Amino acid sequence: MLEVTELSELTDAALQRIEDDEFMPEEERAHARTAVRGDEAEALAYLVEPFQMLGEMPGVELVQASWSSEQADYDPDVEAWDLDDETAEEEDEEEEEAQGEPRGR
Repeated sequence: MLEVTELSELTDAALQRIEDDEFMPEEERAHARTAVRGDEAEALAYLVEPFQMLGEMPGVELVQASWSSEQADYDPDVEAWDLDDETAEEEDEEEEEAQGEPRGR
């Protein structure tokens, strides 16, 4: 798990991943460094490998993956930022439903 709160941290982490990739040819490495420094979506793409992330999920066949990103200011009043809260609420509801169901016969 990696938490990135600043653009420079994202870029630095991606550059480190590129440097650590022992199989990347030097020509590709130079291109990757330039791309990562110029676009945060490229930096993210070097940090998160979709094939590794989804490759072993049953029923998923990943053929192609690409990334895009945009800057977004945090607004605590916007529901889209409450994803963790929604998950907690859903878990609470599921627990309540499970407790209300008869157990065994």
